[in-house]
Parts: sequence; structure tokens; C-alpha cells
Amino acid sequence: MSRRCELTGKKANNAFAISHSHRRTKRLQHANLQSKRVWWAGGNRWVKMKLSTKAIKTLDSKGLEAMAKEAGINLNHY
Repeated sequence: MSRRCELTGKKANNAFAISHSHRRTKRLQHANLQSKRVWWAGGNRWVKMKLSTKAIKTLDSKGLEAMAKEAGINLNHY
């Protein structure tokens, strides 16, 4: 499975690792992903998702159902 936030779609960013001599080599900046169990009140059960920390913070204010609707996710498949 890809390293991608299931609600926001955040993924790795291409960047350069710059050494002391300023030589540049390509690297990836990965999103801070966490496996998290989130309570889904509508389904009356826990849902296990791979979320970025930004998405976890946003869940507190918006709620799981609203974010899933924005992302076009059916929570019954989790």
C-alpha cells in the first residue's frame, strides 16, 4: 500500500538533500503518517485508517464523516 494519507491525500514530496559541499542528491520528504483507530459514530464502530498528523488535528474540528465525504471515501470498507 502506498504511503498516502487516506483522508487528505498527502504523500511524499521530491526534494534535494544538500551536503556541506552543496552537492545535491534527490530524496523524498515523507508525510508524517500514523495508523489510527478513529471512532465512527454513524457506524457505531472503530475505523482503522492511515492518517497524517495534520488530518488527525483536523478530525477534531470537522469530524470523521465530513472529512470522508470531502475525500469521497466510503467508511463501510474500513
